[in-house]
Parts: sequence; structure tokens; C-alpha cells
Amino acid sequence: MPSIKPSKQRLEIYRAPLHKRHKFFNAPLSKELRKKLGVRRLPVRVGDEVLIMRGSFAGKVGKVVKVDYKRVRLHIEGVMIKKADGTPVYYPIHPSNVMIVKADVSDEVRKKIIERRRKVKESPTEESTRSEEGEGEE
Repeated sequence: MPSIKPSKQRLEIYRAPLHKRHKFFNAPLSKELRKKLGVRRLPVRVGDEVLIMRGSFAGKVGKVVKVDYKRVRLHIEGVMIKKADGTPVYYPIHPSNVMIVKADVSDEVRKKIIERRRKVKESPTEESTRSEEGEGEE
């Protein structure tokens, strides 16, 4: 974000194109998944099982039924409210309020994402190697 003003940041998110909205759907993984996959967070997808961490539905676990990129919200199985006429509808949840408990890793593209992120995490950065070698210390 180029600006510090909250109003401009909100506007930037609101005007973000679809390919950039995918970044807004990153959610942390559970501790077991973190150890298994070797990454800290992943974009939420349909079929993932998530735990709701915040709000009135906190503590509920369910599968993601729909990912709404326009409104940056998730529809989760079992998280429903009743309309005035009694019709049940999914209650939209923001991806920052969930944690992925069971990730669907059957997709090849997602496997590549996990491998790419794992490599970045494991490879040492330039700064850490410099400090180990003793460069810059005089």
C-alpha cells in the first residue's frame, strides 16, 4: 500500500483487480498442517476445512462451500443464518477470521505453491549469510 491513510487503503482494497484479490484470501494453517506442509499460510479454497476463530460463529469447523472474490468473503458449511422469510442463507466470513484445519492438496497447482513457499522459507537470506561470515564487522 502506497498510502498510510486508512481511507485510501480501504479504497485500494475495494478497487483491487481480481488477480490481486487472491492474496487477500491467505489464512494461517493449524500447527499440525504447518509441520506437515512446511508453510505458515495458504490461500483458502473450496473444499478446505476451516476453523472460525472470531465472531459469533467462533469455534465452528466446516468445509468452504464458496469463495466470493468480489466481496472477499467465504461461505462455510454449517454457518448459516435465517432470512426474515425463514430461508437459510450462508453467513459470509472474512478469510482473516479463519484457520485452515484440513487443506485440499489434491490440486497440482496448489502443490507447486506449497513447494515454492517451502523453498523460500528454507533458503537462507543474504543478510543472514553475511552476518554468519562476519562481513561488515570491523
